[in-house]
Amino acid sequence: MPKEQYPVTAAIRFLREKRIAFVPHLYPYEEHGGTHHAAAMLNVPEHAVIKTLVMETDTHAPLLVLMHGDREVSTRQLARSIGARHVEPCPIATAQKYTGYLVGGISPFGTRTKLPIYVEATIFTLARIYINGGKRGFLIELAPQDLRTALAVQEVNVALEPS
Repeated sequence: MPKEQYPVTAAIRFLREKRIAFVPHLYPYEEHGGTHHAAAMLNVPEHAVIKTLVMETDTHAPLLVLMHGDREVSTRQLARSIGARHVEPCPIATAQKYTGYLVGGISPFGTRTKLPIYVEATIFTLARIYINGGKRGFLIELAPQDLRTALAVQEVNVALEPS
C-alpha cells in the first residue's frame, strides 16, 4: 500500500524514527467490533490481532497491556506480576489522555505519555502480529520481536482462555 494511502499517526512516526518495518492495513471500523471484526476484515486469526489495553493500578498509576485479541487479561495475575494490590481498566477519558489516541485506535507506539508496557509472553511465539496503528480501522503488521526493539516491554503470563 503506498504511504499516501494510510494515515501518518504518532505511532507511524514513532516506528519510522525507530526504523521498524511494518505493513499497513486499513479496514472499515465498526463500533464495538473489536478484534473479532478486525481479524475477519483482514482475514487473519484473531489470536494474532493484538489489543492495547490501558489499565491502572490501585494507586492510579497507568500502564499498557498487550494481549491476544481472543484472550482476556487476568487482572489479579497482572497485579501480582507487577507488585500492585489491584489493576483495572482505565476510564475512557483517562486512557485517551495518557495515550493521545481514541479508544478503538490506541497504539502502544508514540503514546503521549511514556507508560510501562506489559506484553503477554505468548505473543512473541507468533510469526506476525497485527496491532493498532493509532487510528480506528488501521492495523499495522509487524514481527512481534519488533515490540522489544521499539519499546521497553516486560513479558507477563496473564492471559485467560475464552470462556
